[in-house]
Amino acid sequence: MILSDKKILEAIESGEIIIEPYNRECLGTNSYDVHLGKFLAVYEDEVLDARKHNTVKHFEIGDEGFVLQPGQLYLGVTQEYTETHNSVPFLEGKSSIGRLGIDIHATAGKGDVGFCNTWTLEISCVHPVRVYAGMPIGQLIYFALEGEIDRYYNRKPNAKYNTRTIKPVESMMWKNTF
Repeated sequence: MILSDKKILEAIESGEIIIEPYNRECLGTNSYDVHLGKFLAVYEDEVLDARKHNTVKHFEIGDEGFVLQPGQLYLGVTQEYTETHNSVPFLEGKSSIGRLGIDIHATAGKGDVGFCNTWTLEISCVHPVRVYAGMPIGQLIYFALEGEIDRYYNRKPNAKYNTRTIKPVESMMWKNTF
């Protein structure tokens, strides 16, 4: 079951959902709009290796915006820091973003209960498009959770994305054993 605006507000008031900064105008009927942060990143190597730490180069989006290019993966970040303690957050692109030919995540749209951070976006586009820091980029949808939780994400000793950041975070797949 997806939480309505009233249920999202109740969860914010009780501390089950935290959104910083929070703006009531960003609350929709059953979602909360998030915005593109001022930093993007690209991988430095042309060939990525799932067993190696692939480093990224961060850069700031200027006032004039930044033109995304097809065929390039960009890592972006939300302006909003969020915590979700009793529901499952899903991040989806806004339809207006999709109509510009922008995808904001390749596979990682679902967050874990206990995720406490900004959201790294896996951005790609089908043709060149200029983006701006602070523009609406996605919406968080919250699903009700059934049952007790044993392992919150932020309490797992092997959680790879717990360090609070305002910059996009590269893949930590290399920390897995395979």
